[in-house]
This record gives sequence, structure tokens and C-alpha cells, in this order.
Amino acid sequence: MSAVLQLVVLVVLAPYVVGLMRQVRAALEGRAGAGIGQPWRDLRKLFRKEPISPEGSSWVFVAAPAVLAATTLVIAAVAPFVATVSPLDGVADLFAIVALLLLGTVALALAGLDTGTAFGGMGASREITVAALAEPTILLAGFALSARVGSTNLAAIVERGNHSPGDLLSPATLLAAVALAVVVIAEAGRLPVDNPSTHLELTMIHEAMVLEYSGRDLALVEFASALRLTVLLGLWVNLFAPWGIATSESPLALLGGTAVFVVKVAVVGAVLAAGEVFMAKLRLFRVPELLAGSFLFGVLAVSSSFFLA
Repeated sequence: MSAVLQLVVLVVLAPYVVGLMRQVRAALEGRAGAGIGQPWRDLRKLFRKEPISPEGSSWVFVAAPAVLAATTLVIAAVAPFVATVSPLDGVADLFAIVALLLLGTVALALAGLDTGTAFGGMGASREITVAALAEPTILLAGFALSARVGSTNLAAIVERGNHSPGDLLSPATLLAAVALAVVVIAEAGRLPVDNPSTHLELTMIHEAMVLEYSGRDLALVEFASALRLTVLLGLWVNLFAPWGIATSESPLALLGGTAVFVVKVAVVGAVLAAGEVFMAKLRLFRVPELLAGSFLFGVLAVSSSFFLA
């Protein structure tokens, strides 16, 4: 029941998170904004349109949106967002989650290459570069958090943090939080790594890979991207602020866990959007330096966790 509930919550919530972040940026920039429901309206419009594939593209281009959406939906169903008790908890392993994230990234990168355009190849190259630097940091931060639990199961890590709040203030946890925060920004394609609102070819990463998509295929890519952002934010807040997550499958506990999760993701998303107003996108050759810094924080987190253990 909890797996189905959190899947439904994340599917409904994801476009609203994107809309909220756009609205926060608009308010801070002195604009009216389109409202937090605009992403859902855009998706409804796109789903009604017929997709068009570029000439010369193969099944890779057609399958990539479905693969990206499917991998993210699996993470949304198995990871501990609303509750730590679920029949799918055993699947929510750190290695499995990282593999699913990378699978979606690779599928979209291959689609960008499959179009044969300069922009698609450029975006795919940049995306794989970012992923190659970000994924090891996720593993290192996960190892630092799992050292105190003795398991790489995400539900066990979240439940330990919920029952032992003091562990969340340890040096290893704080270092892992910083490392994962940078990775979340990079994986979600947010400033200063990528600018989701730009269409300037010299700065595009994610947008360069999806320029050839249209209609239902574009809607699926945009929905999967919004869901991926929400999933990453949800994982971060539950790993480092797990308070309020349901520890049983009673209706009242699940309702409370859902409400707390929505509030936490909304707050973190709003803070991230507010910070983006005061940030500029980094030059492409400075991005590896930022990700290398997060990797160093991950190494320090692992070292601290084993030293304290």
C-alpha cells in the first residue's frame, strides 16, 4: 500500500515542484509567473500532440523517453519517501538506485547521439561527463551513511536516522550531505551546473539532448525530468532530515508521512530556486572542479565514518 501511495504522490507532485520553483524564481525576479500548475497544463497539451522523429533516427530515439520515465518510476516506488515499511524495501539498495539513475541518463544520452545533430552529440557528451563525475560521489556518500547501519539499504539508513537523530549531526553525515547536495543539483540539471530555462547552445546540457523531441515523447521526457528532480530532492531530505516519515502502514501514519514529505520537498525546492536567482551558470570547464570538490567531500565522509566507527 505504501509503495503505491508514494508512487501516486510523486507522480502528482513532480510537475508542481517544478512549477513552485519557477514561481519562486519569478517572484524574486519581479515577474508574475505562470503559477505552480503550469507544468501540468504544458504536459496535458503536449500529450495531445503527435510525436515526430527526426529522419535517420532509430528505435533508440523512440525508446529513450520510456526508459527514462520507467527507471525513475521504479525509484519512486521502491525508495523510502513516505514510509520506511514497504514490501519493496529490499529492492531499495544504494547500488540499485544509482544504477537506475545512470540507466536513464545513458538512455537519454544515446538518444541525443542517435539524432546525428551537433547539439545532440554535444549535450550527450556533457551529460555523460557530469554523470561520470557525479555517480561515484553518490556511492561514497551512501557508503558513509551505511557505515553506521551496516547495510546499503536506503530504508534502513533512513530509519536509523529517524530513530537516532544524533547521528545526523556527525561529521561523516554532514560531509555526505554537502557532497550529495552538489550531486543532486548536477543530476537534476540545475544552476550552477546547468540552466533548465536556457536555449543558448553554448550552455545547454539537458536541453541539447531533447531538442528533437516533440508531442507525447517530449511530454514524457519533461515529466520524467520533473519526477527525477522530485525523487532526488526527496532522497536528500529523507536521508538527512527523515523526521515525519511513516514507520508503519496504518492510514494515519501514511497520511502524516505524505504531508510531511510534501512540505519538506516543497521547502527544499523553494530554497534551491531562491538560491538560483543569485547564481550564474559555471563555465563548462569549471563544472568538473565543482564535482571533484563534492567527490572530495564524499571521500572525507567515508574516512570520517570508518574513523568514528
